[in-house]
Amino acid sequence: MIVTLIIICEVGFWVLLAGGLALRYAAKMPRTSVAVLLCEPVLEVILFVVTAIDLKNGAEPDWKHGLAAVYIGYSIALGHYTIKWVDVRVAHRFAGGPPPSTPKYGTPRAVHEWKIAARWVLAALIAMGLLQGAVWYVGGDGDADSLRMWQQRMLWLIGINVIIAATYTVFPKKAPAVRDDEEKPSFLSRL
Repeated sequence: MIVTLIIICEVGFWVLLAGGLALRYAAKMPRTSVAVLLCEPVLEVILFVVTAIDLKNGAEPDWKHGLAAVYIGYSIALGHYTIKWVDVRVAHRFAGGPPPSTPKYGTPRAVHEWKIAARWVLAALIAMGLLQGAVWYVGGDGDADSLRMWQQRMLWLIGINVIIAATYTVFPKKAPAVRDDEEKPSFLSRL
């Protein structure tokens, strides 16, 4: 039941996102779009409550409960960022908005990668906190090894994201050099 609910929440996330953006850009109803997008956190609350009820009713904690905690952590830490990321691209593609601007080179790119890593670290810490709460909730009588396994995976997730961000800091990607003596191709020459 938990896996089905996680899938429903994930599909619901994208349906609400698509509906909210359609209301904003196609129907020109920005306030209604905000109301729809604000329903996103309700999905995580439902998932959290159902997972807690499942554990309270005596279900053995397993990978499904761990996955629910990870999903909730992701939604809290990266849900808003994901919505903004999609919104900018939809606005550019369908509503004449400015193109997305993700830095590609040097220090700005490293700063961007550290911000992304911080979001993932926050998601992992939230998931680890929820998992620890579930371990305490189950108590010493229950088998909480699968929940602890998910906590270890979250430590790996933190490590991987920090390593990725660090590589952009230590080995920054440099912008391609354009020489002044090179003739820049005109628009017509590219046709």
